[in-house]
Amino acid sequence: MAAEENIIHTIGFYNIENLFDTVNNPNTNDDDFLPFSRKRWTEKRYTNKLIKIGNVISEIGDENIDKSPVIVGLAEVENKSVLQDLVQIKTLEDEKYSFIHYDSSDERGVDVALLYKSDAFKILHSETFAVYLEDEFGERDYTRDILLVQGLLENEKFSVLVNHWSSRREGKEETKYKRLAAAQKLNSIIKTIRMANADEKIIVMGDFNDNPDNDSLKLLETESGLFNPFKTVWSRNRGSLNHNFQWHMFDQILCSTNLLNTSTSKLSFSDANIFDERFLTQYHGKFKGQPFRTYVGKRYKGGYSDHFPVYINLKRP
Repeated sequence: MAAEENIIHTIGFYNIENLFDTVNNPNTNDDDFLPFSRKRWTEKRYTNKLIKIGNVISEIGDENIDKSPVIVGLAEVENKSVLQDLVQIKTLEDEKYSFIHYDSSDERGVDVALLYKSDAFKILHSETFAVYLEDEFGERDYTRDILLVQGLLENEKFSVLVNHWSSRREGKEETKYKRLAAAQKLNSIIKTIRMANADEKIIVMGDFNDNPDNDSLKLLETESGLFNPFKTVWSRNRGSLNHNFQWHMFDQILCSTNLLNTSTSKLSFSDANIFDERFLTQYHGKFKGQPFRTYVGKRYKGGYSDHFPVYINLKRP
């Protein structure tokens, strides 16, 4: 754990498991998250979810660092409305988070977004990039966009890229090409960033639906020269989500290697971790220690998310 006096900023990422409002959007497949749907997604359940997620975001980081993250990437956000509700939750309103969100063409209507403290991170530019995929019939297969946000942190320019890559629902190998396509798109974005500024500090975060040892993440390391601290955080007994009693490290934050150079940067990488405090876990039963979810299938559990947040710390050299 990093010493408190050295830490200047925590940067987090959190897949918040389907943060939908209770209003029907005829343009997306949000029918499961309506008051009279099979999941009975009521205003009360929505508010409970907001309070829980707000509490988590305010706590992400080392327990001896008494401030919330300066930047938090989010996955599975329905729209700007839910983000507006989230940043106004009691535990977050004093943090004065702003957010950046774009609607994507994802069929489920879930997107990525970025929360940031506007007094610390000064936005210069933001845009999204589509990942082009086709299904077995040659039809366009829409997925989440990659969000790029560029800004100044401690007067140094950072590019933050938020990702939520295609799931393994149809099989790990069957869907591998989708995540490789996302990795290739991300590498091309990073190449363009570096053509404009070779010294840009780059942070790549997301739910990659792949582990650090999978080909898609290796591609980011080799082609874009990124450092992945979650290769060593992940273990047989620890990860950001659990599937069939096996820990996976789908949620990761990678950074450019110039953040490891303490002689040329005002900020440098300190450490990385999973925010898996006990209050985020199931306390009892055969799933003890796993993330305490909002839903298991159609059964409402009232928990937080099926993922744990992850974070890195930046320090002054």
